[in-house]
Amino acid sequence: MKLELESGKAGYQERQVIRHRGADAARTIDRVIEEMPVALVFNGISHAVMMVTPRDLQPFAMGFALTEGLVARAADVFDIEVREHARSFEIEVTIATEDFVQLKQQRRSMAGRSGCGVCGIESLALLDLQPQRIDAAPLPGAVQPAIARAASELGQYQELQRATGGVHAAAWCSADGAVVKVCEDVGRHNALDKLIGHLALASVDMRRGFVFMSSRASYELVRKAARMNIPMLATISAPSTLAIDIATEAGIKLLSFCRHDGCVEYT
Repeated sequence: MKLELESGKAGYQERQVIRHRGADAARTIDRVIEEMPVALVFNGISHAVMMVTPRDLQPFAMGFALTEGLVARAADVFDIEVREHARSFEIEVTIATEDFVQLKQQRRSMAGRSGCGVCGIESLALLDLQPQRIDAAPLPGAVQPAIARAASELGQYQELQRATGGVHAAAWCSADGAVVKVCEDVGRHNALDKLIGHLALASVDMRRGFVFMSSRASYELVRKAARMNIPMLATISAPSTLAIDIATEAGIKLLSFCRHDGCVEYT
């Protein structure tokens, strides 16, 4: 599938503010991260509305379709068209008939907030908490040197974080920790979907590297990684118990509290 290049989006807006420092106050300009509703429409049927930073929306749609299990492979996504409205976006995704039939059978209505990947799900039965074991070998080499390198390199790629201080980053790293690609978003799960979408569109083998994230390790991040056979997920902040359980069951190495001088291995 060949996608048209999206028009350049800053991902933030400039707003007038009053900056206070001690007894002093000064009017200035601040850069604030954008958060907008993005409707995902599959074969003409609305599936979800997510709150997203409006950049990398085509990779976001591809990643969402893959990590939510809506399509089995990237080749099943035939077209992605982004439509911009006054204060929202709509993404029209065309998928294979067999995937669409399954989607209609499992259809859910989801109003996704920036901090949650499963808000609005209709029933507990739709939560997929039992992943299959991933089809990926453990990464070669020692863990800590790779984590140290990823932690030291991540900051230079966090363009939106430097501008606004209000986004999460998802980085794709080679086995030795070199940062290859970074995506940012107001939501951590959106950042991961954008990253996975980029990797899928570039036909990257996701079994041969790992994801490093600036967030905590939550359930939905591990579940998305499991669907893509990613062998290792590393995060700067703490994991949840469900994230550890899902990673253990899937065979994913989960590392948290990752810094240049250490990390904690949970699985």
